[in-house]
Parts: sequence; structure tokens; C-alpha cells
Amino acid sequence: MLAGLTMLIALYMMAFYVPSDRVQGISQRIFYIHVPMAWDAFLAFFVVFIGGIMYLVRRSPGWDQLARAAAEIGLVFTSLVLITGSLWGKPIWGTWWSWDARMTSTLILWFIYLGYFMLRSYVGDRERAARYSAVLGIIGFVDVPIVYMSVNWWRTLHPQAVVNLSGAAMPASMLTTLMVSLLAFTILLGYLLYQKFRIEQAKDRVADLYYAREEAETLAAEGAVR
Repeated sequence: MLAGLTMLIALYMMAFYVPSDRVQGISQRIFYIHVPMAWDAFLAFFVVFIGGIMYLVRRSPGWDQLARAAAEIGLVFTSLVLITGSLWGKPIWGTWWSWDARMTSTLILWFIYLGYFMLRSYVGDRERAARYSAVLGIIGFVDVPIVYMSVNWWRTLHPQAVVNLSGAAMPASMLTTLMVSLLAFTILLGYLLYQKFRIEQAKDRVADLYYAREEAETLAAEGAVR
């Protein structure tokens, strides 16, 4: 309910409170969705990073379940970041895609976490899949600060950070709308992560029951043969 309420407030502010940008016009409003989605993707992959480390240290299935849940949510948000970025870029830059440093590093991030799930599907043993994907999730997180810092390290079409140590680089109404949207999307991420984590736990319990049943049937069949 809190996620829905804050999201409605954020959408209202995007539509009616914040003025259109003088240069970019109405297309600039995508910014208030695009940036929070990127923020959610980064947070989700940070959870994957922490979950991977904790799984390798503790070998607790719960950490792997949390990492799996966060990786899937992060992959979805990264996909939406790429889509909204293209929708924003077409009217502003005149092209749907450019091999800009930030866009390219974001695409690499998308492929890394797509590979995360491909790896899990190819490795049959569940414990080995958890170990291998934990390592990939840890290594893959290195690309997150690269995506964030790319506008400072290379010449890029993307603008510099709108908020930095020297203050905000946008009017107060735009900054307020962005902050409310960031809050709404952060709460949404927490809700989605909680629900997805419960689903992953349930999937593992079902898998455990299935394997236990198979083992029991095998033992029963062997006993009947004897």
C-alpha cells in the first residue's frame, strides 16, 4: 500500500507539478522514471553482490534465494532502463541507440546478469549453480560503479550527475520530483524483493519435496527388487 501511494504521488508530480524542460520539452519527463529505475537496478545488484558473498561464506540457501530474487528484479529494471533510455534518446539525440559509454556499460551489465540466469539453468546441481552464480554476481557488480562513473571518465551524451557535492544542477521543483520518485521506486523495490524472495523460498521447498519423493520411490523400488 505504501509503495502504491508513494508511486501515485510521484506520478502526479511528474504529470502536473514539475514544469517541462525548456530544451527537452515533455520528453524530459521520462527522466523521473528512467533514473529511479537505474537506481533500483543498482540496488538490486548490490543485494546480489552481498547475497553472493554471504552464500560463499555461510553456505546458507537463504542467501542464494535472496540473490536470485534480486538478480531477476535487477535484470527487469535494467531492461526498462535501456528501453526508457532509448525512448528519451530518440527525440533528444536523434537516435534510438548510441554506443555511448554509459549506454554500452549498461548493456554489458544487462548481459552479465542475463548470463547469471543462463549459468544457473545450465548447471544441473543446485549447490554448484549457487556457488558459480554467486561468484558471477560478485564479479558482475564491478560494472555498476563503471556505469555510474562513466559520465565522468569518458565523453558521453549523458549529462553529468544532477546532484553532487557542489549542490543540485536543476530547479527545486525538478529535484523534489526526482527525490519523491526515487523514494517511490525504492519502496517498490523493497516490496518486489520481499515477494520474490518468498517465491524463491517456496520454489526450493517444492524442489526439496520432489527430490525427497524421488529418492523414496527409488529406495522403495530397490527394496522391492531385493
